[in-house]
Amino acid sequence: MDKVIRAIEKNGKIRIFGAITTELVDTASKIHNTSSVVSAALGRCLTANCMMGIMLKGENETVSLQIKGDGPLTTIVTAGNCKGEVRGYVGNNFVELPLNDKGKLDVGKAVGNGYLTVIRDLGLKEPYIGRVELQTGEIADDLTYYYASSEQVPSVIALGVLVDRDLSVKAAGGYIIQLMPQAEEEVILRLEENIKEITPITTLIDEGKSIEEILAIVLKGFDILTTDTLTPLYKCNCNRDKIQRAITSLGKEEIKDIIETDEQAELVCYYCNTKYLFDKNQLLDILRNS
Repeated sequence: MDKVIRAIEKNGKIRIFGAITTELVDTASKIHNTSSVVSAALGRCLTANCMMGIMLKGENETVSLQIKGDGPLTTIVTAGNCKGEVRGYVGNNFVELPLNDKGKLDVGKAVGNGYLTVIRDLGLKEPYIGRVELQTGEIADDLTYYYASSEQVPSVIALGVLVDRDLSVKAAGGYIIQLMPQAEEEVILRLEENIKEITPITTLIDEGKSIEEILAIVLKGFDILTTDTLTPLYKCNCNRDKIQRAITSLGKEEIKDIIETDEQAELVCYYCNTKYLFDKNQLLDILRNS
């Protein structure tokens, strides 16, 4: 069962976020009909976004990740909230590439060179936007660099997605471990030693280990206190009213042109592929009320 948790080292020197997202990522891969490398890339972003979401404090706050690269994947966009609910889409859902030199899905090559943008909407006049150049395109490395350069928070980030031969997601999850300013050199060195020996997270998940057991391995020697536990979900917030407002925003002349040319409008949600059909009479109603 999927789970996302927030925890802290008992002396407040490390904060920890961990997630198993196998079902969530499998749902996303089926919605978008993604190839294996795309499932891995999108799944890593969704998992990271899920953990970054539970860092938020306000119920109406959101955080989004946008990756734009020159690889064949082109774009990854994900968005999430403090409840562990996330959604996302990709620019190209079917990319096929040879395995990389480690025998793994080549997410870095699929993404290519480009930029990672993190957008936090905290309900203020303007959202907080941080943007960094992609380091490897492997997602975890890029987020580690983002936290170090944009937020000055030293972080250890692992993200993984294991795709089965039938393209279903066999295991997915990750963790974000962040050092607080009061962390001494001894804490840093112990964490570094642990990380050197760690097994890939998808292997641990595939072996049946819980996220608590995985974090106990990563943070061996530390006393960890779990503060929050949630069930992450792939959930889109689209509805017919929102789509209708989108049509209204096109303006009267554009709506008239749609009525005269096609006599109907079909809009598809990027995040969940739900189709919304508006016939001629419904478009005329929108036109009259706009």
